[in-house]
Amino acid sequence: MDYSVLMSVYAKDHPAHFKTAIESMLRQTVPPAQIVVVCDGPLTPELDAVIGDFGSRLDVVRIPENHGPGYSRAEAMQHCRCELIASMDSDDISVDDRCEKELAAFKSNPELAVISGTIEEFDENPDEPFAKRVLPLTQEEILQYSKTRIPFNHVATMFRKSVVDQVGGYDRSLRVFEDYDLWIKVLKSGAKAANLSDVLVKVRCPSAQTQRRGGVAFGKQMLRFRKKLLRSGWINRKEYFFSAYPHFIVCIMPNFARRFVYKLLRK
Repeated sequence: MDYSVLMSVYAKDHPAHFKTAIESMLRQTVPPAQIVVVCDGPLTPELDAVIGDFGSRLDVVRIPENHGPGYSRAEAMQHCRCELIASMDSDDISVDDRCEKELAAFKSNPELAVISGTIEEFDENPDEPFAKRVLPLTQEEILQYSKTRIPFNHVATMFRKSVVDQVGGYDRSLRVFEDYDLWIKVLKSGAKAANLSDVLVKVRCPSAQTQRRGGVAFGKQMLRFRKKLLRSGWINRKEYFFSAYPHFIVCIMPNFARRFVYKLLRK
């Protein structure tokens, strides 16, 4: 089974981390048929040099201005040739047999539309993770989990392009929660989903990343998204209250406290 890899990169990404992320996909025990890299706005010379080093092994799509992950991922999907697409971030590391395991799941269950798995989070050394994000495995558990939290580790997802296209794909207007929004649309369509217990991706999670997940502005964006789920009928008022307000409190905590909470939840 062939698959495409979807990646997005922008000017603030770290060139060495970007190179490592690409290399982790090229090392897969079942190599991808295609790696699509969308440049979300102008890049630095160092990032452009990384792209140049890989030459024709990458299909590069350039967007003149930075629009954010929803827009760039929607653009990347238009250039993916395969029905199966593996999502990948520009600073993380996929384990060598990640895609082999995901492809095996699709082969064993032809009705499967999306699959993800466990991620390990680390500061500097991928061999020294400080936490794991483990997800529910079955369809029923995933549906219930999605009421309060993102049901898939996006960086570790592989999905069917046709199913994502049918539900409208990534919302180009979203700069945050674009992945959560997409997966709710997929689940609402009745599509089948699963998670693997295996660690599939090692995710770089420095202090600065935790800081980006907080603040009053981010908290307000989160509340707006939760209200969208409430209005759509995906969650009820009780589920909204017990998911939105505790999350908002975490958002407005000082960064060191918010990082402690995230680590606690991941363990």
